[in-house]
Amino acid sequence: MTRDEFTKIIDHTALKPETTKDQIRQLCEEAMTFGFGAVCIAPLWVPFATRCLTGSPVRIATVIGFPHGNTLPDVKAYEAKLAIEAGAHELDMVIQLGLLRAGNHGAVLDDIQGVVNIARRAHSSKILVKVILETSLLNKEEQQIGCQLVEKAGADFVKTSTGFTGSGATIEGVGFLRGIVGQRLGVKAAGGIRDLISAVALVNAGASRLGSSSSVSIMKMWPG
Repeated sequence: MTRDEFTKIIDHTALKPETTKDQIRQLCEEAMTFGFGAVCIAPLWVPFATRCLTGSPVRIATVIGFPHGNTLPDVKAYEAKLAIEAGAHELDMVIQLGLLRAGNHGAVLDDIQGVVNIARRAHSSKILVKVILETSLLNKEEQQIGCQLVEKAGADFVKTSTGFTGSGATIEGVGFLRGIVGQRLGVKAAGGIRDLISAVALVNAGASRLGSSSSVSIMKMWPG
């Protein structure tokens, strides 16, 4: 993978609750400078990022039901609708972990499907839906079921973590998800990715996207 190819799979991220407008502006400028594939920001900042990135190939990803996933399904769907209307190209939604662990799979499927349906009705280019499983809080069976529900709902990616709960992305965890979904879905690794060696290892394990707030530092480690 070349440097340019690598930067294109990075979602340059700023999701801390104290993030300011100036930090979002800087994030967008860095994404354009380094050629990152997307910025990942809270819904509040999507309209501003849209203005900052006008004419740029950088995509805008935002989060839905973040960070705990316990928002009502109708609220998640409405949040997705407003985010797309404001300019978001990608939606990273958090799964309903408690319902998944309790075996209420139908409710989890409906929750994901509600956001996917909104994304598919968008009149712009295809809106990607990435579903955050928070894998460190699930056992292997629950992760497998989660992946199956994500695929059944028609989403595009499974994602390891929010970066706010649990231990984040691991090589073993990414490899496990890739083994379940094969090449049918993307796998996004996020949470605790702070250096180039770790980032490359996660890609080698099966990640097709990386989410990191340390993206600039990671790329400054690129040899040459």
